Amino acid sequence: MSRLKAFGFLLVFLIPATLPAAAWLAAGTLPPDLAAWFPLFALFVLLPLADYALGHDSANVPPEQERAFARSRWFRGLTVLALPVHLAVLAWSGWWFVQADLGGAGMAGWLLSQGVVGGVLAINTAHELIHKDDRFEQAVGGLLLASVGYHGFKVEHVRGHHVHVSTPEDASSARYGQSVWHFLPRALLRNTVNAWKLEAQRLARLGLPAWHWRNELLGWTAVWLAMAAAMTAWLGATGLLFFLLQGLFAAGSLEVINYIEHYGLERRKLPDGRYERTTHLHSWNSDYRLSNLMLFQLQRHSDHHAYPKRPYAILRHHPDSPQLPGGYAAMFVLALLPPLWFRVIHPRIEAFRAARATG
Repeated sequence: MSRLKAFGFLLVFLIPATLPAAAWLAAGTLPPDLAAWFPLFALFVLLPLADYALGHDSANVPPEQERAFARSRWFRGLTVLALPVHLAVLAWSGWWFVQADLGGAGMAGWLLSQGVVGGVLAINTAHELIHKDDRFEQAVGGLLLASVGYHGFKVEHVRGHHVHVSTPEDASSARYGQSVWHFLPRALLRNTVNAWKLEAQRLARLGLPAWHWRNELLGWTAVWLAMAAAMTAWLGATGLLFFLLQGLFAAGSLEVINYIEHYGLERRKLPDGRYERTTHLHSWNSDYRLSNLMLFQLQRHSDHHAYPKRPYAILRHHPDSPQLPGGYAAMFVLALLPPLWFRVIHPRIEAFRAARATG
């Protein structure tokens, strides 16, 4: 990996910077209600255009260098740095929301913008951290998730999603022909309920009741409630509304990404009733250079599911994985328009299935 690419992962912090940029525009260039939508314009219009302009990056770190990159403090430090940056931006964003005198359209734009930023900086970064064995990184991941109220992801993603991915048992794997609007509320509800079930099962194996103090979801819920109380004490009822809705939209943006990552892909059921092992063939891959840098290479999702503990810096591109026709930002917009999504993605699924059948 070049030094330029290593430093390129700093680009993730441009995403939260779109919020103060929007406030600056509202101070003199644009009406506040219009400026509140600037982060979404930057992420879902400007970023896809830049993605297509800069093209692909399919280069992998040479195997003999992977160990050194996996241990690098630089890559680990960037993910940990996301916590103070996110909390600072979240607090400032809530303050600006309360004092900016936005109309209904501006409030909607700001809440959606903060939600998407939280989905990237909080949930996406936490996704990297909760796969680690280190307790400090696990704790940072839990705090990031609690800040958006989706702390159940810490349990369900690792013990549920990675076990059942690309099967009917997984709420985060969309079926062929299922629209994102049908998928989204079910994924949010089922994954939240399943997280509590999985934690109760873990405690039961230890001979403990579900409402025991060792239930980690109780702890993270307490952290979330403390954050909500602090926001309310500082900014009142409007601040609480902001905190709750930004979390809902952050969780929703995550599940839209889950929809994109696994749509229509299935693991084969074996004669003994079990499913085939998860490989790099069971998640969509995208090798667009810019958005991979801005998402800690989440788009190399095929390799992540094949090797969940592999650090983001050394995730591999697999050319035989199903390939998305754009980065996640472009695919996010496409997924919100089901007829267009089906028209673009279904031929790729059919071609991939045909290749697997004859391969």
